[in-house]
Amino acid sequence: MMKKLTEKWQMFLYAAAGMGINMLGLMFNSYLCSALIIGGFSESAVPFQTFAGKDLVIAGVWAIFAFVAKVIDGVIDIPMASFTDRLKSRFGRRRPSIVLGFVPMLAAYLLFLFAPNDGATLLNTVYYGVLLCVFYSFYTLTMVTYYATFTEIVDNIDARNLISNVKSFFDIVYFILGYVVVRAMLNSVNIKTVALTVAPLSLTVLIPLFMIKEPSNRDSNGVSGEKKTVGLVKSLSITFRNRDFILWMIVYSFMTFGVQLFLGGINEFFSVVGMSMIVVMACSFAPVPLTLVLYNRILKKKGFAFAFRYILLTYTAGMTMMYFIGNFVPAGLPKTICSVAGGLISSFAIGAMFAVAYSVPAQLAADEEARTGISHSAMYFAVQGLFSGIASGIATGLVLTALKKTEIGGVSAVVYMTLICAAGTLVSFALSFMLPASVSEMGKADR
Repeated sequence: MMKKLTEKWQMFLYAAAGMGINMLGLMFNSYLCSALIIGGFSESAVPFQTFAGKDLVIAGVWAIFAFVAKVIDGVIDIPMASFTDRLKSRFGRRRPSIVLGFVPMLAAYLLFLFAPNDGATLLNTVYYGVLLCVFYSFYTLTMVTYYATFTEIVDNIDARNLISNVKSFFDIVYFILGYVVVRAMLNSVNIKTVALTVAPLSLTVLIPLFMIKEPSNRDSNGVSGEKKTVGLVKSLSITFRNRDFILWMIVYSFMTFGVQLFLGGINEFFSVVGMSMIVVMACSFAPVPLTLVLYNRILKKKGFAFAFRYILLTYTAGMTMMYFIGNFVPAGLPKTICSVAGGLISSFAIGAMFAVAYSVPAQLAADEEARTGISHSAMYFAVQGLFSGIASGIATGLVLTALKKTEIGGVSAVVYMTLICAAGTLVSFALSFMLPASVSEMGKADR
C-alpha cells in the first residue's frame, strides 16, 4: 500500500510535479505542431513561430495525422492504465511506470525539433506524424500514472480537492510560462531554440519518484496490500459500467473541445486579429489563485454542478467577447483595454476548468475502491483521456486545420475560432443538467 501524504506542504510539492511534463505537452499543442504550417501566421511572425519559414508537412495528410495522434493519445490510455495498475516490481506500480513513460516521451520531443526542413514532403509528414504519436503515447503513460496517484497518495476528499486545486494552480503557472513568457520570446527567438530552453522543466517528474513510497508487489498475485487489482478487460468493463462517470465524460468532452480548440489555435488567433496574446494571457492567468478561491467557496456552498455551470458560462462569455474584440474593436488603446477585460472575465473559469479534470475522476475512483476494494484508479483517468483525446483531436486536428486553410472574404477563418470554442462549452453547460446527484453534490460542505 502506498504511503499517504499527511502534511500540506507535501501535497503542495506533489501537486507541482506534473508542471514540467505538462509544459512539454503545451509546447506540442500550441507551438510545435503549428510551426509546421505557415498558414494562419502574420508575415512578421513566420520567421520566429515556424521552424523554417515554409510548410514542412502536407496539410491534408497532417490533419489526419494530428487527429489520429489525438485519438491514439486517448485510446492508448486504456492499455497504459492497465499496465500501471497491474505492474509488479520491487518498487511497486507507479514509480517504474513514470520512468518508462518519461524517457521515450522526452526523446520524441527532442527529435521533433531536429527533423528535416526540406519542405512539405510525404516523408517529412510521416516523420513528424510518427513522432507526434510516440510523444502522446508515452506522455499518456507518464501522466495517467501520476494522476492515478491522486486517489492513492491521500486518504480523503478534502486532501484530493487540495491536490487538485494546487495542481490547477501550477497549471496556470505553466500556462503563464507557455503563453506569456514563451510567446514574448517568440518575438525575437525561433521556436526551436525556445523549445530547447523549455525542455529541462520536465525534470519536475523527479518529485513523485522521490515522494511515492510503495513496497514491492512482485508476489502480490493480484493483491497489493489490502487493494485488489483486475485485468484490462475487467477494469475497462467496470469503468464503463459506472453510469455516473460516463455521464460526466459526455459533459467533460464538450468542455474539452471548447478549451483545447482555444489552446491549440491561440497563437494563430491572436496573430490574425491583432490582439496582444501576452496582455490577454497575463490578465487571464494572473488572477487565477483568487478565482480558484471563489470557485471553491461556490463548490462548498452549492456543490459541484452549480460551480461547474458557473465556470462554463464564464468561459463562454469570455470566448464570445474575444471574438468581438478581435474583429470589431479598433486597434490601439481601445483594443488593449477591451483585451484586458476579456482576459479578466476568462480568468474566473480557467483555473477551475483544469481542477475538475483531476478531482472528479479521482473521487469517483476512490468511491468505487471504497465499495469494492478494487484499485484501478489509473483506468478512470485513462477513459477520461480517451474521451478527451477524441474531443481534442476533432478540435485541434480537424477544426483548427480547416480554419487555418480556409479564408472567408480574404480573411483567415481562424478569426471565428473563439465563437466555436464558446459553442462547445455552451453545449457542455446544457448537458451538465443530466449529471447524477453523486457528481452534482460533490464537494458540498453539508453533503
